[in-house]
Amino acid sequence: MRGMASVRALAVALALLTALPVKFSHAVDDATPYAQKSASASNIVIGFVGGFVGHDNQHHGPVRLAQKIRPEFAKDTYVRIFENRRRKRAYQTIMRLLDANRDGFLSADEKAHARIVLFGQSWGASAAVLLARDLRRQGIPVLLTVQVDSVAKLWQQDSIIPDNVAAAVNFYQPNGLIHGRSQIKAADPSKTDILGNFLIDYKKNPVQCPQASWFDRVFTPDHMQSECDSRLWSQIETLIRQRLSPRDASATASATSPDSQPDSVRLSTTHPE
Repeated sequence: MRGMASVRALAVALALLTALPVKFSHAVDDATPYAQKSASASNIVIGFVGGFVGHDNQHHGPVRLAQKIRPEFAKDTYVRIFENRRRKRAYQTIMRLLDANRDGFLSADEKAHARIVLFGQSWGASAAVLLARDLRRQGIPVLLTVQVDSVAKLWQQDSIIPDNVAAAVNFYQPNGLIHGRSQIKAADPSKTDILGNFLIDYKKNPVQCPQASWFDRVFTPDHMQSECDSRLWSQIETLIRQRLSPRDASATASATSPDSQPDSVRLSTTHPE
């Protein structure tokens, strides 16, 4: 076990040598200035791909999900996928979209009306949690975070969900050199509903990934399957649709009751921990 952990740590460290550094602002103010302006959006759905995958690689779950829901959602719903190393770019995009009056500033009211969903796979799942934390520093609520086989880089922490997130869910598989975090927790359980930590065992229920690379097939077959598991990504789509439905329009982290029940979702291929 210790040897396997060392091998895994070495593999991650080698990958990090080629990873680009991420920088972001920690500034917090009631009115935050932004030079670039763009049209506002009522709903914002941001996803992150894992590893060194491109944001437009159609063989990966986050990209396929975005392509499916983008034409089906309302025109004022913004859906976009980023590489996990582009968290700062995603953050700046959200800031511009929240600037409803296009005055170059985010008022407290504009922040309070944010309706944001963040999701990702592998390093992308960790990026989703870190982006939620970035938004917290600006006082911006997040409706939902979804982590799929979440893997944090050495300097990151993806297990604690910040209290600006109304609901969070974690899907993971436990096998192989690279496998996801098995548990997430709320920084403040009175403000964040953890919908579940759901185990997916691809040893028992394998998924075919015909477009996967030979490297993934040989070295990370189980982690790879979380990218192309159509049933899993269909469940995530259902979660996103439920959180963005009109009946959840008032759901924000500040208004979330600790006694409230999460939306029901059929999780037929997973098992809650």
